[in-house]
Amino acid sequence: MTKEKTKKKRGRPSKKELKIAQENIEKNGIAVAMAIIAVFLFIGIFTVNVKADQITFKFKSPSFSGVNTSSHYLTIENQEHMRKMTIKEEIKALQDELERDAENTTLARFIRNLESRIYAQISRQIVEAMFGEEQSTEGSFELEGNIISYKIENGMIILTIFNTNDGTTTEISLPLGDFSF
Repeated sequence: MTKEKTKKKRGRPSKKELKIAQENIEKNGIAVAMAIIAVFLFIGIFTVNVKADQITFKFKSPSFSGVNTSSHYLTIENQEHMRKMTIKEEIKALQDELERDAENTTLARFIRNLESRIYAQISRQIVEAMFGEEQSTEGSFELEGNIISYKIENGMIILTIFNTNDGTTTEISLPLGDFSF
């Protein structure tokens, strides 16, 4: 019987023998895969070391390295200037818009219309006093902090404007003949 146990069977292998053979194949497959991975890693590390160079530190900023420093500074200055100008323009546009809105209110339009009519009436009265049927040779009136006096002498109208705020005086001489129609 001992001979029978050592004898190999012929024919189809048993399930146990198939399982052992399959485990051996899997072990050999894993070993081959590991060997391939190890070879690739070794080759990869070796090629990286072959391409390696000495590490040198260089500043990327032109402020530190000195390369293209002036153009770098000009670029920064230009960006800062443009931003400041943009902000100023935005503020100015906003102020202009607020002024336009304030000038277009109903009250502001009423006041402008009233002032226009008052100035037209004052102008008409001055013209009638100076050139109308009953001309006066001199007179004065006050307008927005200015005292305006007029005098007709020798065919000339002499207008004297006195600013009560700062004390300045302006004198204008006009020929009388130019105002007749």
